[in-house]
Amino acid sequence: MKVIFMGTPEFAVPVLQGLIEAPEHEVTAVITQPDKARGRSGKPAFTPVKQAAVENNIPVYTPKRIKEAEFTAELKTIACDVIVVVAFGQILPKEILDYPQYGCINVHASLLPRWRGAAPMQWAILAGDKKTGITTMQMDEGLDTGNMLLQQEVEITPEETGESLHDKMAAMGSGILLETLERISAGTLHPTVQEEKKSTYAKMLTKESGRLDLSKEAEVLERYIRGLNSWPSAYTGLGGKMLKIWRAEVIKEQTGCEPGTVVAVDKDSFTVQTGKGCLKLLEVQLEGKKRMDAGSFLRGVKIEKGDVLCI
Repeated sequence: MKVIFMGTPEFAVPVLQGLIEAPEHEVTAVITQPDKARGRSGKPAFTPVKQAAVENNIPVYTPKRIKEAEFTAELKTIACDVIVVVAFGQILPKEILDYPQYGCINVHASLLPRWRGAAPMQWAILAGDKKTGITTMQMDEGLDTGNMLLQQEVEITPEETGESLHDKMAAMGSGILLETLERISAGTLHPTVQEEKKSTYAKMLTKESGRLDLSKEAEVLERYIRGLNSWPSAYTGLGGKMLKIWRAEVIKEQTGCEPGTVVAVDKDSFTVQTGKGCLKLLEVQLEGKKRMDAGSFLRGVKIEKGDVLCI
């Protein structure tokens, strides 16, 4: 098939690479978000998808608004049988959805209809789900509401982080997409309508999403610490500075202290009371410092029982 690929972040790159390497497919163009200023220099940088496309000599388009009539007309001059969309970041208009022979196929990082929206992998961890997966979907005008084509499950382990789940699922995306395209071409795929009553919404994450409310249960907070690793990361405050928490363990102990109070300091960890249970902090990062294990942190920063973490 001739394929137009739409995607932006690192998660989409393995799917694009799989299409490039598949002899039965030809990627005729890549559509991605415009370059953005990154890092301390503030210089514009390619999106990960654009970088992969340039390295493979594929034409790249970066429209600010894909719905603009001028760009839609230009897109329709590009040969394609199908448009593949992976975390592109813009809603496609009906005119584009209806353009290719086989429509637009989305590779979505959840077991739809659970976790429609922008951050499905992280929200699966935050909610305490035991499994998630990849869904290929025939796109319609709604937000992740189209008919499902194929699904592949993956277990969410007790140690799973947003970063580790991202890497697992990015590796899965290419295989399930290629199978989807093969079966579409063969006419052996039978779309399934999503059950609307089972849908949930994975709202977009911001830096503020990482701010920990230590009055919540330790089990909930520990999921946030894992799910928001590596971005936006979970944090509280210590001595007026941001303290990121990268790894913690739930202690089902109630000390009677106020949430945020340091209730124990050991050689390799320190423990904080929450709204229910405690969190033993194992890996942290104080504002302006490197990420480190709690033992190394405690050798450079004095923390005593009774200190309070808050922001």
